[in-house]
Amino acid sequence: MNSLQILSFVGFTLLVAVITWWKVRKTDTGSQQGYFLAGRSLKAPVIAASLMLTNLSTEQLVGLSGQAYKSGMSVMGWEVTSAVTLIFLALIFLPRYLKRGIATIPDFLEERYDKTTRIIIDFCFLIATGVCFLPIVLYSGALALNSLFHVGESLQLSDGAAIWLLVILLGLAGILYAVIGGLRAMAVADSINGIGLVIGGLMVPVFGLIAMGKGSFMQGIEQL
Repeated sequence: MNSLQILSFVGFTLLVAVITWWKVRKTDTGSQQGYFLAGRSLKAPVIAASLMLTNLSTEQLVGLSGQAYKSGMSVMGWEVTSAVTLIFLALIFLPRYLKRGIATIPDFLEERYDKTTRIIIDFCFLIATGVCFLPIVLYSGALALNSLFHVGESLQLSDGAAIWLLVILLGLAGILYAVIGGLRAMAVADSINGIGLVIGGLMVPVFGLIAMGKGSFMQGIEQL
């Protein structure tokens, strides 16, 4: 296991935790507005970064990168077109939601229709998130961490057991800062992680081309 990898990962994680705590320490999370809407204090850059991190994770860095290598660049169509909807959301819909105190889509549907509609949509969202989205995100994150730090070898566990352990730890970490800090904690952490994700994402093709060129970036480009 590379000590530099461990040091950089732990250092960046602690940096995110400390900055997030410093930013949210005075936030009132006792009220619904303070917890779910961050006291209406979020600025445009923080909201934009949080929106980006909502749609980017190891699911894209690991899953889509591998799928693009196997099937071609057509898989990027989903992410490219989602940028258009995010622009509409950020410029048109989100300001109206925040102004009216709407924290979630089910809140909007309850205001527009009735409580029964909200309950139905809540149930659908929970099932879809729990079955379709979160398992992929947690699995890809666990796969990436296990590949980087060789957790299974270090703890003398099988690959399957190591993946399960990392999935549980990632889930608990996400629950911890989301439940304790509310929306503001998630938005601040997303903003900081977003910087790291953009830098790391840009470095992936660079290191990939260097590996293809057996140490030479230009030879890697020639092989494309």
